[in-house]
Amino acid sequence: MSAPLLVLEDIRKTYATGGGVAVEVLRGVSLTVEAGEFVAIVGSSGSGKSTLMNILGGLDRPTSGSYRVGGRDVSELEGDERAALRRDGFGFVFQHYHLIPGTSAQENVEMPGRYAGLPAALRESRAAALLGRLGLGERRHHRPNQLSGGQQQRVSIARALMNGAPVILADEPTGALDSASGAEVVALLRELAAEGRTIVLITHDRKVAEAADRVVEMRDGRIVSDSATDGGRRSRPAAPVSAAATAEHHTPASVWTSAGEAFTAALRSLGANGFRTALTLLGIVIGVASVIALLAIGEGAKRAVMARVGALGVNLVYVLAGSGDPRLPTTPLTEADGEAILRLPNVESVMPYLDMPVMVRYGNIDHRTSGLATSASLPLTHRWPVAAGSFFTTADERAGAAVAVLGHNVAKRLFPNGESPLGRHVQVNNIPFQVTGVMGQKGDLTGSQDTDDWVFVPLSTGVQRLVGKPDLQLILVSVHTVGRIAETRDAIGALMTKRHGQEDFQIRDVTARIRTATETQDTMTLLLGSAAVVTLLVGGIGVMNIMLVSVTERTREIGIRMAAGARTADIERQFLMEAALVAGLGGLVGVALGLASGALVGLFVMPVLFTATAIAGAVTSAVVTGLVFGLIPARRAARLDPVAALSSE
Repeated sequence: MSAPLLVLEDIRKTYATGGGVAVEVLRGVSLTVEAGEFVAIVGSSGSGKSTLMNILGGLDRPTSGSYRVGGRDVSELEGDERAALRRDGFGFVFQHYHLIPGTSAQENVEMPGRYAGLPAALRESRAAALLGRLGLGERRHHRPNQLSGGQQQRVSIARALMNGAPVILADEPTGALDSASGAEVVALLRELAAEGRTIVLITHDRKVAEAADRVVEMRDGRIVSDSATDGGRRSRPAAPVSAAATAEHHTPASVWTSAGEAFTAALRSLGANGFRTALTLLGIVIGVASVIALLAIGEGAKRAVMARVGALGVNLVYVLAGSGDPRLPTTPLTEADGEAILRLPNVESVMPYLDMPVMVRYGNIDHRTSGLATSASLPLTHRWPVAAGSFFTTADERAGAAVAVLGHNVAKRLFPNGESPLGRHVQVNNIPFQVTGVMGQKGDLTGSQDTDDWVFVPLSTGVQRLVGKPDLQLILVSVHTVGRIAETRDAIGALMTKRHGQEDFQIRDVTARIRTATETQDTMTLLLGSAAVVTLLVGGIGVMNIMLVSVTERTREIGIRMAAGARTADIERQFLMEAALVAGLGGLVGVALGLASGALVGLFVMPVLFTATAIAGAVTSAVVTGLVFGLIPARRAARLDPVAALSSE
């Protein structure tokens, strides 16, 4: 004879009450069930029969005693191994059906197959066949609340058969049904027993128990009678169903398949609570929108400042007259100083700088502005092209020619009707100058002076006709190689100290300005980004709170999934997927909102610059935030006790 399928020896189960009192529910139960038997365990409420069924199905553990399934000691099995035992070895039929609301009859029946790794097509066809066999083929797309009690119980039976489990555990399957529906369910169990499945029926109704081939009576946590040993009937199936018959299909689903199933379940769950999901999304939406908009504003401001500073020329060195200390005597800068600097290595050009206030007139239009007496090297030094005509030449400088080049705004002011200024004579401090060119538009480079509002004249002409003395405010030096600008700056300092006999000048370069501006803008961007990240974290806390509420509300659903064979990783994956999905959807909506709000700021307030890195980073951060803050609820769900979860209201 083959070994018994289910063997319990001296099983005891003790629960500790809230007051610390130990209550012994099972008191030394020993029971053997052969493969293919139809056994009814009957007893009144509180006799321990449901606790015994939970132990038989691997939902609960005995306090002491031995339980073996097919010769394997169940006490040696841990979390996922016990889940595999429930998935492949047992099908559960509960008194209150325990169907997952919001999902169709077909989806409820398919659920054990999902956790067993059955291909989708096989799951669908098998579920449809089972429902058709039980008379529900036309109602397989109905949800539980659209089915009668008897129909829901038949769906529960179909689910128990989904993975071809050799053992069906039915706990009061007729308890919530009328007599006609109850008789149908009992008849179905008889059919399954006739096919060779092992049926363990838990009931308090002796009439229902009479349908079994063997009746075991429990009272006060003990077996008080067993028809198998008392001369009663005992089933002798010709070909009992074994787990090996369906084991070929029962391999855990791949990570990608499980993720896809979890994604589908997450969508369904979130859709069932649309308003709450929208409120949860709100925190993530605001956080992501803030990240994108604030970083775009910060990056736009940074680029604007860098453009302004960069327009001055990153290859420039400024030699300024005066040490900055009023107590020290000052030797003026001269054109000869510039000529000496021009002979140094790495120096590309030298531009003397002598400005003065001037009144410019053409016809009856007067305009007060600034004049700049400089050299013909200005377009090269400043990388500043002439828009019309030409800049004055070195020959003009040597000759002290009365020629001028107008800034963009000066030309527009003096010639408002679009007349070309080239070749015209304008009065500069009542001295006529012929216009040879108009500079390209440059903008406000310094933040305090609009360079497009200048009038440019040769240095010699400015000294002789407009200022009267050759003292320069500064000498602007451009270098060939920016990487050697520090070396060139030191060489200029040494030369000027030697020429003046003291350090009565100052030397600066644009790289220091750029570095300072960059550091300042990076700090501002970091502060803006930090503020946005805080908002995103607040949204993540909201996700965690909602997910914790969801776990509490769906505790029974979690228990149902565990009974169907869901592993710890399956439960964790589903709730993590829901959290990531909420955060991801919120991230996408937040991207749209951030782009729109940033565009409005850029349109009406200040320049903004969106970057793909910031957008991708914001969405990724949202999903990661959802995963991080969803981890605690997911782990709480995965670590629920199956029995406690199933019994929750």
